[in-house]
Amino acid sequence: MPNKTLMVQGTTSDAGKSVLVAGLCRVLARRGVKVAPFKPQNMALNSAVTEDGGEIGRAQAVQAQACNIPAHTDFNPVLLKPNSDTGAQVIIHGKAVTDMEATAYHHYKTTAMSAVLDSHQRLCDQYDAIIVEGAGSPAEINLRDRDIANMGFAEAVDCPVIIVADIDRGGVFAHLVGTLALLSESEQQRVIGFVINRFRGDMALLQPGIDWLETYTNKPVLATLPYLQGFHLEAEDAIEQSQQLTDEKPLYIAVLVLSRISNHTDFDALRLHPQVNLQYIGPNQTIPPSDLIIIPGTKSVRADLQWLKDQGWDISITKHLRYGGKLLGICGGFQMLGTQISDPLGIESEAGSSDALGLLDFTTMLEANKQLRQVSGELVLNHSAVDAYEIHAGVSTGPALNAPFATINNTNEGAISEDQAIIGTYLHGLFDHSEARNALLVWAGLDKVEAFDYKALQEQEINRLADTIEEHMDLDKTFGNQYS
Repeated sequence: MPNKTLMVQGTTSDAGKSVLVAGLCRVLARRGVKVAPFKPQNMALNSAVTEDGGEIGRAQAVQAQACNIPAHTDFNPVLLKPNSDTGAQVIIHGKAVTDMEATAYHHYKTTAMSAVLDSHQRLCDQYDAIIVEGAGSPAEINLRDRDIANMGFAEAVDCPVIIVADIDRGGVFAHLVGTLALLSESEQQRVIGFVINRFRGDMALLQPGIDWLETYTNKPVLATLPYLQGFHLEAEDAIEQSQQLTDEKPLYIAVLVLSRISNHTDFDALRLHPQVNLQYIGPNQTIPPSDLIIIPGTKSVRADLQWLKDQGWDISITKHLRYGGKLLGICGGFQMLGTQISDPLGIESEAGSSDALGLLDFTTMLEANKQLRQVSGELVLNHSAVDAYEIHAGVSTGPALNAPFATINNTNEGAISEDQAIIGTYLHGLFDHSEARNALLVWAGLDKVEAFDYKALQEQEINRLADTIEEHMDLDKTFGNQYS
C-alpha cells in the first residue's frame, strides 16, 4: 500500500463493504497489526455509543470489535441519521450538531470533510493500518461533487481502493465495469482490484468471466468470496429477518417495525436464540398472537407514535395485554408507553405535544442535549447484571418511574408496571448479554432458558469471515506484501 490506508468501496449499497472491512480488520489483527476501521460518512439509524461518549454507526462498532479495540468517534466522524425522506440529524465527531435538509447538507460537506480528515490523521498517528469503508457507490454521479464518502476521500488522502460487488444480485460484471467506467482517470488508477462477493456455484463456470473482466479492465480480481450460509454480522441499516419459525421454539416475540426504527440490532440476539420465534411486523400487517410485543427505538418518536396508531397497533397492544401478554418499550418505544411526549423545541419534528399510549404514568420532554453513555447495573426483576448503552433526547418523569426496571449507578432507570406485564427502558443492547437476556426471557414466558452465548457467536462469525478471506483472497496483492 502507498500508505497505511486501504479503502473498500462497493458497486451498490449492501454489496458487502461493511462485512469485507470487518473481515480484513480481523485478518490483520490476528497477524499482530495495530489496525482500525474508518467510515468517513455513514447514513444509518443503527448507532453505537463509544468509549469516549459519542455516537457512531453500528457497523463501525462491529468493525472495532474485529480489530479487538474499543469503538471511538474517530472511526466514523460523520454520521447522518435520517428523520424524514429529505432531512437528517448531522452528527460530527460523535455529537449532534444540527438537522439539515439534503440540499443544505450538500453545501455543508466542505466543513464535514475537515472533520473527516482530522479523524483520519489522528488514526494515522496511532495505528499501523486503517481499513476504510465507503458508502453506497462511487458511481453515483449526482453525489460526486464535494464527495467525502467515496472517491472524494480516497483522492484527498491518496489511498488505494478495492471495489466489491455482490454476485448474488446478478449482473456482477456490468456492476464492476460500469462503476469503473464512471470514475475519473485518476480514480480509476487508484483501484487496485475487485472482490466478487457471495458466490455460490461452480467456480469453473465463473472463471471465463473473471478472465474477461481482468483483461478488459486490466485490474485483478483479488477474491471471489463464497456465500456463507447462516452467516451473521450486525447489519449496518437493513433489517435482517431470516429465521425459520417453528413450534420447537416455544416463545413468540413480535417487534414492531416503525417507520424510523433505530437500533434494530438490539434484537439480533433474540432472533438467533434457539427458543425464540421472532417476527418483525411491518406496515399494514396484523400483530400475530405473541408472548411479547416489543416497541423499539425510533428517530422520530411523535411521528412514529402516530404511525403506530394509524396501523391500529395500539388497539392490538391493548388486547394483547388484556389476554396476559407482555409488552416491552425501548427508548422511543419506552416514551410511547407514557401519557404524553412533548417536543417544545422541535427537536425531532414540528414543535408540539402528543398524547402517548397511556399505559404507564409518566411524561417525556425532548431536550436538545442527547443522552449518550455506556452503562452497567442490575435489573430489578431478579438482580441480574446488565451492560447496555443509552442514546436518547428525551427526559422522562412521573410516578411510574418509582417502580424502576433497573438500577444504574444506584439510580432508578425505566419502569415496570404494577402487574409486571409492561416494561419500559432507555437501555439498548439489553439482550446481548446472557444474564439480562435470560431474566427477560423468563419474564416473557420461558420456563427454562437454554444456554446461548451471543458474544461468543459474534466472535465465531467474525473469525469465520476472516478465515474465508484468508483462504480466498490474494492478500499479498491486496496489501503489497506489507503484512505477510
